[in-house]
Amino acid sequence: MISVAVVGAETPGNVGTIARSMKNFGLSELLLVDPPELDPDGEAYGFAGQAREDVLPNAETVTFDHLAENYHTVACTATTNEDPANHVRYPATTPADLADSLRRVDGDICVVFGRERVGLTNDELSRLDVICSIPASESYPVLNLGQAATIVLYELRDLTVASDQHPEELHALAEKPAVEGLHEEFGRFLTAIGHPEEKRPKARRLFRRLLGRAQPTGRETKTLRGLFRRARQRIEHRDD
Repeated sequence: MISVAVVGAETPGNVGTIARSMKNFGLSELLLVDPPELDPDGEAYGFAGQAREDVLPNAETVTFDHLAENYHTVACTATTNEDPANHVRYPATTPADLADSLRRVDGDICVVFGRERVGLTNDELSRLDVICSIPASESYPVLNLGQAATIVLYELRDLTVASDQHPEELHALAEKPAVEGLHEEFGRFLTAIGHPEEKRPKARRLFRRLLGRAQPTGRETKTLRGLFRRARQRIEHRDD
C-alpha cells in the first residue's frame, strides 16, 4: 500500500490539491503532520475536487516519528544540492525511476512531501529511506508543492491505477515468432526493392538491432509486418 504524507503544510489549498492528485492516481490514504486547519467550507475542500468526498475527510493527523517508524519512506524534495560532500543523501532518485525501485519494497510505503517554503529539513531527510528529486531548470528549480506532488504521483500510476484502464495486451512485448516473422518480411521487402544483394545481410542486422532496442508490442509488430508486405506486393505487381 502507498500512502501520502504532507509535513507542515502552511496553505490548506495545497493539501486539497495533493488530495485531488491522489484521487487522480488511485491513492486514498493521506497523512498530515502539523497540518493547517482544513475547514470543510474553505480552500482545501474547494481545491480537492472529488477527493473532498473521501481522501480529504479521511485524512489522518500523525507525527513525523510515526512516518519514519512505520513506513518505507520516500522524501520528495525540489532540490537536492547533489553534492556527496554536503548533502544528507546522495544521489537522489527521480520520479521517473521511482516506481521500479518501489516494486521491490516489502511493506507499506509513504511518499512524504515537505513545507511550501523550506521543504523537509536535513534532520528529517536523514530519517527517511529514499530521496526523490524532480529535475528542473537550474534557473528556477523550486516547484509549487501541489505541482511536485502531481508529478511524483503520476509517475507512480503503474503501481496505483487499476490496470484495466490500460489493458496489458496493448503494451505487452511481441512474442518471438511474431518478431521473426517481421524480420522475414523485411528480408522479402529488401529483395523486392532491389536492394544490392551483398548489402542485404547488413541491412537485416541493422533492422534487427533497431527492433531489439525498440522492443515492439504485438500490435506494432503486426502493423509493421503488414506495411512491409503491402509495399512488397505493390512492387512485385508493378514489375509483373
